[in-house]
Amino acid sequence: MKLGDYLEKELIIPALTSATKAEVLAELVSPLASTTASFDAEQAVSVLLEREKLGTTGIGDGIAIPHGKLESLEKIRVVVGRSIEGVEFEALDFKPCHIFFLVLAPEQVAGLHLRLLAQISRLLKDENFRREFLQAEDGETLWKLLKNS
Repeated sequence: MKLGDYLEKELIIPALTSATKAEVLAELVSPLASTTASFDAEQAVSVLLEREKLGTTGIGDGIAIPHGKLESLEKIRVVVGRSIEGVEFEALDFKPCHIFFLVLAPEQVAGLHLRLLAQISRLLKDENFRREFLQAEDGETLWKLLKNS
């Protein structure tokens, strides 16, 4: 499984502008509204916030992997975002998050959804990858880094 197979260039946000968890989630789902037919951004944010109530998806080391399931989706969607400033995301290490991988999946693909989350986690454990991600000059550089991952 390659993460790059689930990524689209237009779903990479190189400079998130949001300052709160809810705002970041809304900003991350926003490109899906323009690229996915009948996508309900408000419902997606609601699902993600409900998931956050179960436990933060801010896993530490400046990383958050918000995720959830939406019945209306036909395939897994991944949105990648980077916050230069960092966002308080109630991370396990109490530090701001800079790297965001949003994963939304249809209800019926639970196994694939979990494998993709595990793949993202493995990738983000690599300190060199995280450094390259944070130092990437622009969206194009991020895309090149991610599409081969």
